[in-house]
Amino acid sequence: MIGVKKMVRPLLRTRELNKSFGGIVATKDLSIEIFDGQICAIIGPNGAGKTTLVNMLSGNLRADSGDIIFEDDNVTGLSPSALCSRGIARSFQITSIFPEFSVLENVCFSVQASLGHSFHFWKDVRADERVINPAKEVLERIGLISRANVLSGNLAHGEKRQLEIAMALATKPKLLLLDEPMAGMGAEESRHLITLLHELRSDFSMLLVEHDMDAVFALADKITVLVYGKSIAEGKPSEIKVNNSVLEAYLGSPGN
Repeated sequence: MIGVKKMVRPLLRTRELNKSFGGIVATKDLSIEIFDGQICAIIGPNGAGKTTLVNMLSGNLRADSGDIIFEDDNVTGLSPSALCSRGIARSFQITSIFPEFSVLENVCFSVQASLGHSFHFWKDVRADERVINPAKEVLERIGLISRANVLSGNLAHGEKRQLEIAMALATKPKLLLLDEPMAGMGAEESRHLITLLHELRSDFSMLLVEHDMDAVFALADKITVLVYGKSIAEGKPSEIKVNNSVLEAYLGSPGN
């Protein structure tokens, strides 16, 4: 929760981020802050600019204007690999694992990346304890160690989402960018992932983009609501639930 850790300065902040695609405005003068130890949720209707924001923060998309500040350094325009090396890791709306490799091998790839190794050297390092041991530690924490030798393509959907988070954690991030981690999950899988993210919050700050409002209200310390690329409200979950502008624009009127 907010206040568990001493928050002196934002871990990440944006200053008036703007991004358009032709005549379509994806984000408009968007400024947010995420503090150490916080889970900040970004919600809004389809087309609100949520994934565009995550793509800019992760380096997969360049902003038209504005700044991204991480740990007091301006990281605007840096590549995904450069941002990852600084401590920003992300998951995607659609799982991005290597289905032809085992669960353990997938996490080893991320450990390799954090050590500066190329995937082309996989065969040379797959017995390297510097890679294998950290990968097993992450799988233990995520709850997938018993599935270590299973081909990742054979995992259930919820397990694939867990694996993707494990791959992100293997890079030793300071900030996790989670883009709809509950997408496609059943109720039981969602509950399991909410519990997992609760357990991880003591060590990782998170920006969570999610349509599952039960997950958002269960996890978020702070919620920012986007509509047409602009922030229309920001506050604690209890405040967002009763905000009239949010109710009208996104959550539905109080009577619905």
